[in-house]
Amino acid sequence: MGFAPEPPHAHDAAAKLGVLLVNLGTPAAPTTAAVRRYLAEFLSDRRVVEIPPAIWQPILQGVVLTTRPQASAKKYAKIWTKDGSPLALHSVRQRSLLMGMLGQRMKREGLPADHAQVELAMRYGEPSISAAIDRLRAAGATKLLVIPLYPQYSSSATASVLDAVAAHLATLRRAPALRFVDSFHDDAGYVKACAQNVNDYWTKHGRPEHLVLSFHGVPRRTLDRGDPYHCQCHATSRLVARELGLEARQWTIAFQSRFGRAEWLKPYTADVLATLGAAKLSRVDVFCPGFVSDCLETLEEIGIEGRATFRKAGGGDLHAIPCLNTHSRWIAALADLAWKNLAGWLDPVPSAEERELRLARAKALGAKR
Repeated sequence: MGFAPEPPHAHDAAAKLGVLLVNLGTPAAPTTAAVRRYLAEFLSDRRVVEIPPAIWQPILQGVVLTTRPQASAKKYAKIWTKDGSPLALHSVRQRSLLMGMLGQRMKREGLPADHAQVELAMRYGEPSISAAIDRLRAAGATKLLVIPLYPQYSSSATASVLDAVAAHLATLRRAPALRFVDSFHDDAGYVKACAQNVNDYWTKHGRPEHLVLSFHGVPRRTLDRGDPYHCQCHATSRLVARELGLEARQWTIAFQSRFGRAEWLKPYTADVLATLGAAKLSRVDVFCPGFVSDCLETLEEIGIEGRATFRKAGGGDLHAIPCLNTHSRWIAALADLAWKNLAGWLDPVPSAEERELRLARAKALGAKR
């Protein structure tokens, strides 16, 4: 097997650090064709659907991809903005803000502001993980920190990112040093950012009678087989509720986005909202700590479908609290997380004289640059 060509190397250039943010992904457009392409990649991942391909692929190609894309495209159209996908827009801004904040910290440490390069990738769709890694390598990064933007670890999301990173590194002649953040569900900065985000919303819009903390669901069998996702969601919920000063009766954890007939983690968000609606609560708020960017699951599934479920059951109003998005407390927490995981890699940059000496030695050995 051949390996991909290496970026041009200059012996007098200082090595840089690479930080790769990875989110789930989004269709390129709210159309049936674009959604079909996205779902085909997403639902073909063995981490996402743990059914043998010989059984699953005929179902996927023959049933799922002929019926689901059109319905999903209509949902995407409801939340699409004039500038594109909300998830993509928030993710791009997060990357830009993180790069700026890391640059400021680098300068305080006596390092160049661009010593840490930050790129964004999507696990499915564009920009791809392989292309983002190649951009970091082309910028001179020889050490790579990967931060999946999933606070709670799950095999179907977090481990899938590691699979994709490892698959691309296997094609390189010089693989960078690698660090990987597997979760940050109990990180103090993240927890405080969630609580501050909720409190900021309540300061503007008043407080609800009840708060639902809704997480993306996964099949129940993943818990039985040792996936820590369920436990980490509960840990995050307890920590956020405690930071908010809520009593047990004032909040509920729930799991949304169920797909298929198998049992998933319970309680289901739709069932919780129906129960709260039947109790005639005048207002319920829903916050989704597992999503750091607003997307289809928060804007449409909670903000539109969830509100309809709550009201139909007899409830009053449902507020979908925005995700962390570009909240200043979250960006600071993300920078802290990156900085902590870059520890030990923040070596002094060689002086100009040292770089000249390196170049002279390399040329003496036959190097061209």
